[in-house]
Formats: sequence, structure tokens, C-alpha cells
Amino acid sequence: MGHNAVGEDQAVSGLRDKHRLDLESLTLTSQPFKTLALFVLAIGQSIRSTCSCVMKGGARLKFVVLLVVTTWVLLLVIDGPHEKHMQELLSYARFGLWWVILGVASSIGLGSGLHTFVLYLGPHIALFTMKAVQCGRIDLKSAPYDTIVLKRRPSWLEKDCLEFGPAIYPKTIPFSKILHEVHLEAVLWGIGTALGELPPYFISRAASMSGQKVEELAELDASISKEGFISSTLYRAKRWLMSHSQHLNFPTILLLASVPNPLFDLAGILCGQFNIPFWKFFLATLIGKAFIKVYMQTTLVITLCNNQLLELLEERLFSNIPGVSSILPSLVAKLKTAKDKFLIASVAARSAKGKKWNLSFSLIWNTVVWLMIMNFIAQIITSTAQSYLKKQQELEISKKSSATTYSASEPSAGISN
Repeated sequence: MGHNAVGEDQAVSGLRDKHRLDLESLTLTSQPFKTLALFVLAIGQSIRSTCSCVMKGGARLKFVVLLVVTTWVLLLVIDGPHEKHMQELLSYARFGLWWVILGVASSIGLGSGLHTFVLYLGPHIALFTMKAVQCGRIDLKSAPYDTIVLKRRPSWLEKDCLEFGPAIYPKTIPFSKILHEVHLEAVLWGIGTALGELPPYFISRAASMSGQKVEELAELDASISKEGFISSTLYRAKRWLMSHSQHLNFPTILLLASVPNPLFDLAGILCGQFNIPFWKFFLATLIGKAFIKVYMQTTLVITLCNNQLLELLEERLFSNIPGVSSILPSLVAKLKTAKDKFLIASVAARSAKGKKWNLSFSLIWNTVVWLMIMNFIAQIITSTAQSYLKKQQELEISKKSSATTYSASEPSAGISN
């Protein structure tokens, strides 16, 4: 009987090793068809579970869902005076959904997300600031949703300043005026980043409630190397955070969410592991990421692209330093000229219809952006497929263990009889 138990334990151990190798080899590059098939099965399972929850939610929930869907379809299909308002509503919905999705894409995936602030939000704020400074006015948008949405460019980017009228602020535009024009998309992007931090929290909380070990901690261990100054600093900070996880209260979560750092994924995992209440975690994350952190980033971009920073450095700081005051005026003039040339070049690159293979900054930039987007989508597909396969493997191991326990108990029952 002892030999049988050892052999069966080795069989389960061998099955685990096989499953681990199957998971490691399941990628779009090595097994594209199997990965895509498992991804489709995972999406189908999620849709079925969502529909099942709605169907089990009671008559009131079913009625509300049916009423909302029917009303929306009728408003879209039937022509009438409401059509104009519906188009306006759809424009706002696309605008809000676009920036929220970009925020989610930036923070989801344990540090492997798409850096959409650098790719989209930062350049958008920078271009609007430079255009406003160039034209001397802030009323450039035709509507609050007049920003980049998918492939549609903002209308104000390619317009000449004369089309907006004479300059309202001939010298300097107040910082608060520019911030008011771009804060809506910034806050929506920040809300998306807060939503993107929820999956690690929920996964860790579910694992904690079921008594399982959170494997995301092992993934973070593998992703943070101990070699090099930055990597070793991150590793020590991670270890410190894990050793002081009992201090994960509202102010600590708010502080970690308010400052750009690569350790917030770990904070979310630890909050789920130690059963920090959801609303405490999410509210602190939302305030920190959607307001404090995003306003800090927006302020930095506006300040760098507005003439106020250059004038402040010129008047208050460098004018009293010997040797610098003589060359500062020419340096400031060159920086302003460079900004104007960058804005003109960006507009020309978007509006030009040159040769098909014209190697320009715009072409290189768009190519890099699309490569990063494709890599991000591939990571999502691979991760979803691996999660689905892992669940199937856990079911197989559970059945194997049950069969092993049953077969091991049969001889004992025979002996007792």
C-alpha cells in the first residue's frame, strides 16, 4: 500500500510538472491557434457567467436591464428631434470610454501595461498647451470631447490661429485656464488607472478566502531582479512593503497611489491578501490616482510647455547668477522657437499627404505606438488563455487527487472487513 501511495503521489507530481510546462509554452508565438482558442473559450465563459448572474438577479434586475436596452435601441433606430442629442451623447460616451480605457491599459497587467500617458495623454496636453500659447487663447475646442479619439484628430490642431480670432492673452495664459480645458480627459484617464488596479486586488482576495497562495507575488519576484542599483532598490522596497503590510491603511494606500511608483501592484495584492475592505482600497486608489497623481502629471506637462516656467526661471532664478544672465535670453528664445517648430511640424505631419513610404517622425512614432498596442493585446490574450488553461488543470489535478485518495482507501477498507 505504501508503494502504491508513493507511486500515485509521483503521478500527481508528474502531472503538475507537465501542466507547468504546458502553461509556459502557451503563447501566441509558440502555439497561436491553441492560445486563441482558449482565449475565445475564456471570453465565452465570462459572457455566460455574466448572463447567468443577470438571469439569477431577480425580476427587478431583469426588467431594468431590458428597459435600458430597449430604450437605447429605439432611440438609435427611430428618427426624430432627439437624433441630434443622441449623436452628442454618443460623442461624449466615446470620449469618456476612450480615455478610461487608455487609463485601464496603462495600469493593468502587473507593470506590463501600455504607457498611455506618455503615448496619448501627455502629448495631448502638451500640444493643447503649446497651441493655446501660440494663439493666445484657450477656446480652441469645438466641444469638450474635441480630443484625439481612436483615429480622429482634434479639430483645433490643424487650424490656423487666425481662425480662432485675435489673441485674448497676448503675453501669458494663466495656468488655471489651460488646466480647466484639459482636466476632464486627465481625470477620466486617472479613473481608468484606478480601475486597472482592481484585478490584482480581487484575485488576491479570492485566493486568500480560499486559502491559496497568491502566485502574483512570485511573478513580481521574478520580474524584479536583484542586479543593478534600480532593480536592487525596487527589491528592497518590495521586501520592506511586505514586512510592513500590517500598516496598509487608508492614508498609506492613498500615499502609494498618489506617487508614481512600480510597487502599487504589490500594494493591491497585499490589500486583497489581508482582506482590506474593497471601498477603503478603491476610494484611496481613486483619489490618489484620478486626482492627486494625475493633476501632478498634468501640472508638470503644462508648466514645461507654457512660457510661465521659462519666464520664472529667467526673472527669479538665473538672472542673478553670474555668467548665466548673459546667455539666458538667447537660450529662452531658442526654446520658444523649438516649441513653435515642434507644433508646426506635428500639424504638418498630420495634414500632409506625402509619399507612401515617407520616413518622418510621425510615421516612426505611429509605428512604435501600434507595435506597443499589438504587444499589449498579445499579452492580454496570452494571460487570459493561460488563466483559463490553469483552471482546467486545477480541475484535472483535483480529480486525479480524488481518484488517488479513493484508490488508496479501498485496500484499507478491505483489510478492516
